[in-house]
Amino acid sequence: MSHTTDVAAEGQRVGPLPPLDGQVAAALANLAALGTGSNSPTTMAQRRVRALRVLQLEDLTAGGAVESRDITVPGPAGAPDLTMLVARPANAQRGAALPLVYFVHGGGMTVGDRRLGFSVVAEWCARLGLVATSVEYRLAPEHPYPEPVEDCYAGLRWVFEHATELGGDPERIVIAGSSAGGGLTASLAHLARDRGGPAPIGQVLMCPMLDDRNNLPSTLQMSGPGIWNREANGQGWAALLGDRVGGPDVPAAAAGRATDLTGLPPAFLDVGSAETMRDEAVAYASAIWAAGGQAELHVWPGGFHGFDLLAPDTAISRNAREARIDWLRRLLGL
Repeated sequence: MSHTTDVAAEGQRVGPLPPLDGQVAAALANLAALGTGSNSPTTMAQRRVRALRVLQLEDLTAGGAVESRDITVPGPAGAPDLTMLVARPANAQRGAALPLVYFVHGGGMTVGDRRLGFSVVAEWCARLGLVATSVEYRLAPEHPYPEPVEDCYAGLRWVFEHATELGGDPERIVIAGSSAGGGLTASLAHLARDRGGPAPIGQVLMCPMLDDRNNLPSTLQMSGPGIWNREANGQGWAALLGDRVGGPDVPAAAAGRATDLTGLPPAFLDVGSAETMRDEAVAYASAIWAAGGQAELHVWPGGFHGFDLLAPDTAISRNAREARIDWLRRLLGL
């Protein structure tokens, strides 16, 4: 991933992608490239099988410290019910009102389920004493916009209304997501503001998928091989939005193109320096600051997309996880 890219269509010439951290480069050498290929049924099926393999590597119990169960909750009006994973510390006292995290999984809008990436959140449950939920939304291209984001919003409303019975505190709910889930989480913050609730107290956006135009310098640098490259990113947005990609009618799913960033909950954003989402995350944090909002931004040098999940034992992965936990601890007053 050190080639020079010259893309005349965007009128930009960019240099090579910043180098990978040595430890994550070694881990990457042991991984097959993820997220490439078209949205044809055969390729989509293969991508979904690969996502299941990643799931098998995750510890959703944080070493036995977290217990979980599945529940079914109502979906949007006229839509199917939603499956939701609910997790809590195994040693939590019954009846205690714990802070609650509402998590949205990644997968490029097209793959994954409620378990994908949840090992990160399980660690939050164990170390911070949180309740966490993870919503299983419908996937594109079978279910294009607005179905995935409306599923996520319906799940969020249900969690706010039923936080107490989940053992959570309705006054201390944080929304969080990774990759496509990070983008959907950002969209939830906008929808909740624009629709008059619910009101999360913070948002954690991990390597978020925010901008359907797919033309920022980091995106151009990731044209070609690599984890979640420009081509895969474009395919994910096309599966979700179809003909609306890059058009003037900005859908709520592309929070990076929103023009009003006032009144949003405090945000934590992190991203690797050597990945597609780098510049849209930086731009989004800058837009929040420009609107008078609060955001904490980390760009991890040498990180590829999802490095903390795929290379969890490297130093920058440990640092990234600690930075998120520290921010949550400060936000929640723990």
